Amino acid sequence: MGVCGGKGAKNKDNAKKDQDQKQQDTHPKSIENGQKNDKKAFTSQKTQFKVNPSIFVTLKKGDILNYYRIDQTLGEGSYGKVSLVTQKVTGLPRAMKQIKKEKIEQRDNMIQEVSILKELDHPNIVSVYELYEDEQYVYIITEYLSGGELFEKINEIDHFDETIAAGYMRKILEAVNYCHNKNVVHRDLKPENIIFESRKTNSSVKIIDFGTAKELLDSTKLSQRIGTPYYIAPEVISKQYDKKCDVWSCGVILFIMLCGYPPFNGQSQQELYQRIQAGVYSFDEPEWKEISGEAKDLIKKMLVTDPEKRISAQDALQHEWIKMTQKEKKINHKSLENLARFHSQSKLKVAIMQLITTQVMTNQEKKKLQKQFKKIDVNHDGTLSREELLQCYREIYNDELKCQQIVDHLFEQADVNGSNQIDYTEFVIAFAKKEQIMAQNKLEKAFKLFDKDGNGQISKQELQDIMGGVQLSDNQWSSVFGELDLNGDGVVTLQEFTEMLIKGANEQE
Repeated sequence: MGVCGGKGAKNKDNAKKDQDQKQQDTHPKSIENGQKNDKKAFTSQKTQFKVNPSIFVTLKKGDILNYYRIDQTLGEGSYGKVSLVTQKVTGLPRAMKQIKKEKIEQRDNMIQEVSILKELDHPNIVSVYELYEDEQYVYIITEYLSGGELFEKINEIDHFDETIAAGYMRKILEAVNYCHNKNVVHRDLKPENIIFESRKTNSSVKIIDFGTAKELLDSTKLSQRIGTPYYIAPEVISKQYDKKCDVWSCGVILFIMLCGYPPFNGQSQQELYQRIQAGVYSFDEPEWKEISGEAKDLIKKMLVTDPEKRISAQDALQHEWIKMTQKEKKINHKSLENLARFHSQSKLKVAIMQLITTQVMTNQEKKKLQKQFKKIDVNHDGTLSREELLQCYREIYNDELKCQQIVDHLFEQADVNGSNQIDYTEFVIAFAKKEQIMAQNKLEKAFKLFDKDGNGQISKQELQDIMGGVQLSDNQWSSVFGELDLNGDGVVTLQEFTEMLIKGANEQE
C-alpha cells in the first residue's frame, strides 16, 4: 500500500556541523520585552542556518484531526490505510498514510520512509509534508496525486504509444538517477508506485512509496529479499544486490508499457523467480511487431541478468530511444537574466518561500519552472551544477568572466543548503516570478501553516515548532523571530508576515 513516501539521502551537514554552529551563534542578545533597540541589532546581522524543505518535516505529537479533515479512504491493508484528507487551515488536499504503532516493523519502515523522502527534492518524486503520532498511530502527510496509477493507465489502454511511453520512462529514470546519485535505492519500483499528478492528458508522473527504500553507501551490497515478484531483479532473489536492481524494475515496467504484459511469468513464485534469474524473455509475440528496434535495445540493456553489465539509470537517459522523443529545448534568456539578479535576503525568508513552493504552490503552477530546470540539467542528475549554469550564460554573454561572476553570485545566493549544487526547490524560488510565490492568497496560506492554533498570530514557539529541523539556541530563535516581529510586541500578525516577505521581494527587483 503506497501513499507518496521514503529515507534520507543527504548527510552533508555533519561535516561542517561545528563550523556552522559557530556561524549561527552570532547573537548574544535576546529580544525580551520587545525592546526595539535590541531588535535593530538583530535585523542588522541575521542568524544563519542551512535551509531546505526537510526542516519542516519533523515528528509532531497530538490529535491529527485538529489539523486535517478525513474525506475518503484511498487504500486499506492489515497494518493501516491511506486517506484523502483536507488541511483545515489552507483547504489544500493531502494524502495521509496511517500505521498502527503495534505493527513495529511497518512503523519503523514508515519512519525510515520519511527520513529518506524528506531529503529528496525532485519534480518526479512525491513530496512529504508532515509526520505525526498519537497513542495508537503514526501518520505521514504527503502531497495528493489525483491522476491514478500507471498500472491503471496500462489496464485502460492495453499498451502505450512509443513516444508516450518514452516520455514517462524518461521521467521515471530521471527520478531514479537522482535517487542513485543520492545513494538511495527504491527497491519496489512498479506501475502501482508510479502516480500521475492529475487526470489531465499531459500530466506528469511521480514515484511514491519509499517504505522499502534504503540508503546505500559506497560499494555496500544489500541482502534482504524485498520487492514485488514480477518486477524483482535476479540479484535481489540471490540476496546480493545494489542500486542497479531499480534499473531492472524499470526495464520490466517499460516492457509492460509497450505490450501490456510482463516479460517473466510462472505458475508459482518459484517458477517465476527461476525464469527471472534465467533472464529469458521474447519479442516474438504480435504486439512487438510494430515496436522499434531502439525500444527493444533499451529493454535488452535494462534486463541484463548481470548487474555489472546492466545499463545504469544515467546511461539509460542517454539512450537513443529516450533522446529521440525529446524536443529541442531552448532556455528562456530573459528568465536567465532575471535569475542572475536573484538575491536570497535572509535565511528565514528563503525558508518561508520554500514552504510556499513545496506545500502551497500546485504542480501545475510549477510546470513551466520544472521544464526550465530540466533544460538546464543536461546530465539528468536532478541538480544544477556550476558548469551547467555556466553553459547557459555562455549562450547569452560572450564574456567568460561575466559568466563566472553571475554563476558565483547565483550559488552564493541560491545554494542555501550549502550542497554546492542548485537543488530543484532552490531553483524554483530563484527562477520564479515574484507574483508566482508572493501572491496574497499564498502568503495567507503560508501564514496559517505557521499559526497552528489559528488565533491570527504567530508566536515564537509556533515558529520553532514548524521549523523543527533547525537547531538553534534560544537567543538565535529570538533573532530569527525578530525578523518577522516588526513592531517587537512578541507576536507576528499577517500584516507583519506579508510586509517582511513583500519588502524583501521588492528589494530584489
